[in-house]
Amino acid sequence: MSSPHSVVAIVGRPNVGKSTLFNRLVGRRSAIVEKNPGVTRDRNSGISKYHGFQFIAVDTGGFEPVAESSLVQKMAIQARLAVEEADCVLFVVNALEGWTPADSEIYRTLVKAETPLFVVVNKADNPRLEEESFEFHQLGVENIYPISAEHNRGIEGLLEEVDQLIPLKIKEKEDYNEDLSRSDAPIAVAVIGKPNAGKSSIVNALLRKERMIVDPVSGTTRDPVDSQCSFEGRDILLVDTAGIRRRGKVSRKIETFSIVSALKSIERADVTLLIIDAEEGVTEQVTKIAGYANERRKSLVIVMNKWDLVKKDGITQKEVKEEVYDSLGFINFAPVIFVSAVTGQRVTQIFENILRVHEQYVRRIQTSDLNTILQLIVNQHPPPSKSGRPTKVFYGNQVSVAPPTFVFMTNNPEKTNFAYERYVSNQFRFHFGFEGTPLNFIWRKKKSTHSKKPGKRS
Repeated sequence: MSSPHSVVAIVGRPNVGKSTLFNRLVGRRSAIVEKNPGVTRDRNSGISKYHGFQFIAVDTGGFEPVAESSLVQKMAIQARLAVEEADCVLFVVNALEGWTPADSEIYRTLVKAETPLFVVVNKADNPRLEEESFEFHQLGVENIYPISAEHNRGIEGLLEEVDQLIPLKIKEKEDYNEDLSRSDAPIAVAVIGKPNAGKSSIVNALLRKERMIVDPVSGTTRDPVDSQCSFEGRDILLVDTAGIRRRGKVSRKIETFSIVSALKSIERADVTLLIIDAEEGVTEQVTKIAGYANERRKSLVIVMNKWDLVKKDGITQKEVKEEVYDSLGFINFAPVIFVSAVTGQRVTQIFENILRVHEQYVRRIQTSDLNTILQLIVNQHPPPSKSGRPTKVFYGNQVSVAPPTFVFMTNNPEKTNFAYERYVSNQFRFHFGFEGTPLNFIWRKKKSTHSKKPGKRS
């Protein structure tokens, strides 16, 4: 089981560069960045893998201590909730504007939260601005950290300081894989899904006791709760999460914790149970939740709950499964099971599938078997050629598990496109199984073994 990542909340007045810093940390333009203040209205969460550091970054709307409009009030609430949940806070201020009265008020509010706090002076794009930023030592601010999110300056040094208080450094992959491969290590299972899909009822059915508070009102589960159990001699750690809500629907305090809670639980998990209300089916929000788990490369089991309430009208499980795969084609490797937490129907199948997909998640293939099948696959359907020159795949090697990751050596790695990867993935599943687990392929150019002949001396 992987350790949970630390949560770093980015807060500050509107238009100080919070979203630019967030985008720099997560490595993609995930947040909308505009010059107009207040563009980021909801918390935006993502996994940051920045220069050897790894954590959950949470971008927030502008933290306005005195809210004049309904929108600003909601943004302030979101920011405060992010601070409550965070392991540390990056309070971003603007070097070009200096320390403002609003900064002072926000700073006093953040200090009261008693969460580790770092004052980050953004837009310090040159040495003069870095020197002038020392005015931010007002109000007893002992340490300030001048950075330029736009130009990627000072961020690594800031994270080094944060790492002294909370763990941000990435654990070595080899050690992590050794832990996962141990047969006595508990299997961590994240239970995810929309609010009121029956996640807590599923956990209770698996534990055979009322471990969770179950209520028809969505959002009853406020925090992730771990529960230990065992099946066929194998220890399993169940993590029940607050349901992920559509952003536009987030209104009550207990519901706004859900995104980060679910992300933290998914990160800790080896297996994710995607709970879907069988009466409701696959919705847009279910698709987004499945995407979170797939992005994190976790093994998956799709659980259609409340199957006893579905009016069958001649519809079969096979037909419903095909509909699920039509909607969630990107995780069509995940088994689909039909259960009822209330009646207990097929609940034991959940345990059986957890063990099965986890076995595939940490599975290693013998190199000789891998290359025998790889050559069969390539001969059957070669990769696209480059300028009339055939693309060759020389050999492959499995470099890690969780998920199974393979490196293939080729003369034209850029020609192995998404369509060809999908073909190789389907063939791997046909020959090796790998049910319920994503596969990771890395294509590398094989170095030439021929050394250049030395030139003639003149």
